[in-house]
Amino acid sequence: MKKTLDLNLTNKDVLIITDMQNDFLPGGALAIKEGDLLIPVLNEYAKMFKRAKAKIVASRDWHPPNHISFITQGGPWLPHCLQNSEGAKFSPGLKLPEGTTVVSKATDPKKEAYSVFDGTGLGEQLQAQNIERIFIGGLATDYCVVNSVLDARKMGFEIYVLADATKGIDVNPGDVDKAFETMAKNGAIQVTLADFPEPQPLQGTESPVDVAVDKPLEKHAVKKKARMRAKGAHDRLRRERG
Repeated sequence: MKKTLDLNLTNKDVLIITDMQNDFLPGGALAIKEGDLLIPVLNEYAKMFKRAKAKIVASRDWHPPNHISFITQGGPWLPHCLQNSEGAKFSPGLKLPEGTTVVSKATDPKKEAYSVFDGTGLGEQLQAQNIERIFIGGLATDYCVVNSVLDARKMGFEIYVLADATKGIDVNPGDVDKAFETMAKNGAIQVTLADFPEPQPLQGTESPVDVAVDKPLEKHAVKKKARMRAKGAHDRLRRERG
């Protein structure tokens, strides 16, 4: 019998939104196809976590101009998400609630850092706050998301991948599927908006803060479930996406 997930959110939960920056969206320096379609879905998740008084974190690549990942420095990527540039800004369509913690990563020019936990101090901060569950979505599935998931599992967090709110690059065909398989093997759990109870009305706001600080996924169910949306309040996404 399939175990029912308890997805009632509490202050021991955290939503991590990875790298929803202009350079990773259509028209950007390193655009991910249809990455912008995640924005309304992530906005719904952000509102849900805010209602529950759960923590919300938004990560961003924050590269110096001479970062090791750039082609100009012998790396694989075109220059992107340069510190204080337009490309490094979050999409204007992404509605991050006040009180969202912004985490900058990959700031060391000599070190690649895909994971939101790599050199940021975020893991230790979440442990100090007694966070138990991490819910993660954003860009890109086969780089920052999968590496963040693996690090979170090593630190002992229970982790849920938001299958309807992540997209990958697929530089090599099959990379995204492999990322989902890897996350599954490491104990990540796949969920979508449809799996959560109906949210309660949003109340209260705070100021944003910057810091430097087990069920397996089912590969073949990812694309099918990613198209699902919950009833009621979640039905707005169907209308927005057509």
